[in-house]
Amino acid sequence: MCIEFGREICGNLDTAESREWLVTNGIGGYASGTVAGLLTRRYHGLLVAALKPPLGRTLLLAKLDETILYDNRSYSLDTNRWADGTVSPHGYQNIERFSLEGTIPLWRFAVADALLEKRVWMQQGVNTTYVQYTLRRATQPLKLTLKAMVNYRDYHSDTQSNGWKMSIEQVEQGICVTSYPGAVPMYLLSDGGSASIADNWYYGFELAVERYRGLRDREDHLHAATFEVTLNPGEAIAYVASTEKQANLNAEAALKLRRAQEQKLTGIWKTNQPLKTKESPIWIKQLILAADQFIVDRPMPEDPYGKTIIAGYHWFSDWGRDTMISLPGLTISTGRPEVARSIIRTFARYVDQGMLPNRFPDAGEQPEYNTVDATLWYFEAVRAYYSATDDDTLLGELFPILADIIDWHCRGTRYNIHLDAADGLLYAGVTGVQLTWMDAKVDDWVVTPRIGKPIEVNALWYNALRTMAKFARHLGKPHQEYEAMADRAKYRFSRFWNDETGYCYDVLDSPNGDDAALRPNQIFAVSLPESPLTPAQQRSVVEVCGRRLLTSHGLRSLAPDHPQYQGKYGGNQYQRDGAYHQGTVWGWLLGPFVLAHLRVYKNPEQARQFLEPMANHLTKHGLGSLSEIFDGDAPMTARGCIAQAWTVAEVLRAWFATES
Repeated sequence: MCIEFGREICGNLDTAESREWLVTNGIGGYASGTVAGLLTRRYHGLLVAALKPPLGRTLLLAKLDETILYDNRSYSLDTNRWADGTVSPHGYQNIERFSLEGTIPLWRFAVADALLEKRVWMQQGVNTTYVQYTLRRATQPLKLTLKAMVNYRDYHSDTQSNGWKMSIEQVEQGICVTSYPGAVPMYLLSDGGSASIADNWYYGFELAVERYRGLRDREDHLHAATFEVTLNPGEAIAYVASTEKQANLNAEAALKLRRAQEQKLTGIWKTNQPLKTKESPIWIKQLILAADQFIVDRPMPEDPYGKTIIAGYHWFSDWGRDTMISLPGLTISTGRPEVARSIIRTFARYVDQGMLPNRFPDAGEQPEYNTVDATLWYFEAVRAYYSATDDDTLLGELFPILADIIDWHCRGTRYNIHLDAADGLLYAGVTGVQLTWMDAKVDDWVVTPRIGKPIEVNALWYNALRTMAKFARHLGKPHQEYEAMADRAKYRFSRFWNDETGYCYDVLDSPNGDDAALRPNQIFAVSLPESPLTPAQQRSVVEVCGRRLLTSHGLRSLAPDHPQYQGKYGGNQYQRDGAYHQGTVWGWLLGPFVLAHLRVYKNPEQARQFLEPMANHLTKHGLGSLSEIFDGDAPMTARGCIAQAWTVAEVLRAWFATES
């Protein structure tokens, strides 16, 4: 499947602005925008630099507004929507074709008999973006004029200029912008043409998606400089936005390197796949490239080459829960166990009181530990890694940490997380804190508190105990206690079964009793390697989830017949978070459902069919990647992040499970 659109998409503003592209640099920075070239989010920009990798993400270059002069006629290539709702200019009407070359977006602008190509990509490991223009076809020279719109703000924020004066100076081959004393300079350089300082603000860019999200939807950007160049047929020019003073201006070499890196990724994947009669479809190859966009550096004094996983673009940092859930699919399934090893060791350094951090804040504060399940997913990530590598060295290094985690949970750790001696199940929760993956919170309102014994937490606990017993036996260490705890947890897990409904309670022993709401969390009691349910119960869970929660792009977070079900996601933060886990579809849950279905029915071909709609989704929302969430009601419109790590990871992992 080639991701490619003609004028039927590009020439329609509604469709062209709803499709977004993303390129990344491996250290947390990125560039992103719409096919139309229209800014619709505060998160869009040609250079969103990670100034404190992998965080400290800061918008430096918002866009380049392009005009061409050809045969004495002027044509706009850029598109803007302004605060009064006016769209001007209408450059999207000159896009003849848009496509992805791997992850590199490519526009073809056609005016008269001239064809101008534009590509955007980033250099790996540095905050550097390339924008290259190539005149593929023309019968006379073409003059290209660019207005560089710059900024300097946290990527969650927005800018109202209010008389802000930046320092703009001409340097060899371009300009240098220093937004204020002490700010990181941005260099905007070119390998040809001329540059002249402009220094005037453009006011009132309208951000339509932010308006939909109930956030401030106006922003100002500074027109810092104007670049001009005349291209003859066959000639190319590149503009380089970078925090590096000596940025590499050899765009052809940089592009060749970027393509070689992507070819290497797909080559590693193919080499490490088990022999099979049928080759994976091309859309899976696209997901291999998407998977790499989430893997970034997290350098530490103890390990300058540490790795982590960005949970989603545009606005998530690296979350412990998302990282551990995503790790097998993003690294093991793609043939990159060395990356998995680095991530596992990186997070081992942050274990505290038997807990993995939930989140690393953007501003660099201390990690937050408000999660009950991230640590238990860590066991599954280690198990998946060890299963693929037989790395006894790392297992021996980690075993004391894993044993200490079990001990902390047995005696109790933060947020009242403890083993209930009465039934051998894990209890977690205190008022006002969200601990499970259903973690929406607005001010003091925890939307789905789930205090008590959540089913997926105890399925993970049982799986972790069985995993520890196997690790202990392999390393020649005492294993009987882990086996005994697992046996007891399995026996008492029967409390989750609700004979009246034919499926599992979502939470036991909550302040309001046992919660019988039909949610997807019980699917993990079937999909994890160790299941505490009987075969008949496993089948019933899969069937109920399939009939009442399953959609083409994932599982609903709450059954539609529940009185609190919300089928549309949108509005202000209160409205969005109120729907986040109350009916909204989550793409990552499609993977566990497919694995559970495969376990029950042992029909790989049928299980794989549930994943196939995701192939079409790659051409919507975040192009070449998979979205975070979808509306629960038809047509299940994609919402949230345009590219979500655990959605990509779990679809990959499930696909390969059905192929093996």
